[in-house]
Amino acid sequence: MVDVVQQARLVAQAVADPELPFLTVQDLGILRGVKLENGVVIASVAPTYSGCPAVRVIEQAVEQALAEAGFQARVERVMHPPWSTEWITPEGRRKLLENGIAPPPADASADQTFFAVREVQCPLCKSMSTEKVSEFGSTPCKAQYRCKSCLEPFDHFKCH
Repeated sequence: MVDVVQQARLVAQAVADPELPFLTVQDLGILRGVKLENGVVIASVAPTYSGCPAVRVIEQAVEQALAEAGFQARVERVMHPPWSTEWITPEGRRKLLENGIAPPPADASADQTFFAVREVQCPLCKSMSTEKVSEFGSTPCKAQYRCKSCLEPFDHFKCH
């Protein structure tokens, strides 16, 4: 017997983030669960933050992927517990680095919020000699930094 929930989870977790298409919803840790109720697959998705402009696009992409795979499905937005950068998987952190984005520390604490001052390692040359250029980078969840060693700009995925 094929496990419908497991199949649906595999489909849902492969959906790419629209702002960072090299990451999946699984990599980001925003796919919170998949269950089956009365023949309907229900995928639970947590936004990275409540004002995330991509949240509705992500929900629609997950629902569409499930429908295209033959599932009757809907997506539920989950606000509690709130998403944390600690939920980004090791694979997600690796992909961020490979794409020139400094990931947040894996053990980010709740007191490390958007505007916290922190040392950020350059994802390109690995130097710790970096400076924040702007609190907001290419998306609201990233800050813009510049490396003082290699002089390259880069995004840093903010902790929260």
